[in-house]
Amino acid sequence: MERVLTYEIREEHCGCSIREFLREMGYSRHILTRMKETPEPVQKNGRQALFYERLAAGDVLTVTVPEETPSEHVVPVPLPFSVVYEDEDILVVEKPADMPVHPSVNNHENTLANALADYYQRRGQVFVCRCITRLDRDTTGLLLAAKNMLSASILSDMGKAHKIRRAYLAIAQGQTPPEGTVDAPIARKEGSVLERTVDFAHGARAVTHYRTLAYEDGYSLVLLELETGRTHQIRVHMKYIGHPLIGDFLYNPDFRVMHRQALHSCSLSFTHPITGEAMEFVSRPPWELFSKIASQK
Repeated sequence: MERVLTYEIREEHCGCSIREFLREMGYSRHILTRMKETPEPVQKNGRQALFYERLAAGDVLTVTVPEETPSEHVVPVPLPFSVVYEDEDILVVEKPADMPVHPSVNNHENTLANALADYYQRRGQVFVCRCITRLDRDTTGLLLAAKNMLSASILSDMGKAHKIRRAYLAIAQGQTPPEGTVDAPIARKEGSVLERTVDFAHGARAVTHYRTLAYEDGYSLVLLELETGRTHQIRVHMKYIGHPLIGDFLYNPDFRVMHRQALHSCSLSFTHPITGEAMEFVSRPPWELFSKIASQK
């Protein structure tokens, strides 16, 4: 949706051009180009201003961040998900199991994007799909989305700089070591469209830190933090060290305990892209087995 922001210029930005100031505030070149295509995107002290104009301490800038073309090919569908937090710039949701994030082949109306399109439509808002973090289809838990071009740009840069911290809870087979780090590159498995594997010759660097919280009856409750964000990273790394996740149809197709992988995005922390406020969210996994194993801590 279109976002209007107001900035009061401080002494340290005195003499900067409006363009230089906006770039420092996180406005990408793409956003600035789009702003040029809209009428009166910037006002300085209540009048239209141009990007090359210089700023003085005490100036007040009013900036209108334009909206991109709506995601028209995403069909709004009323699907279940939970909103954990929402403001003008970000949306934090809980994704259920058996729900892909984005539409793909054979997944056109059962995704989180479809659910978000319906959510926005019922509120009369323009929907553009901007999921900043990703979760596999059967991974549950916290996911971060941006609600406008500016927050998306800033959060994307934060993600690339590893400034969005994510932690996961998983139930793995066997007794995992007390703690450790898996630093093993991941690539697509030869001959498979979906499956990934550790590949030291062709893979991209992938680093996962883990800590065992509890062990009971042949299963470990593990807390994991990602240093990188490769596809299926936790699932591949846990299989690589000999402790695959239970119920994982790709990497451990043993469904005696669970019929999907026991992986949950339990913690998400980052700096708010506009206000600079520290944001932290936690979520408890929807597993029957969790309570039993966790009670052994």
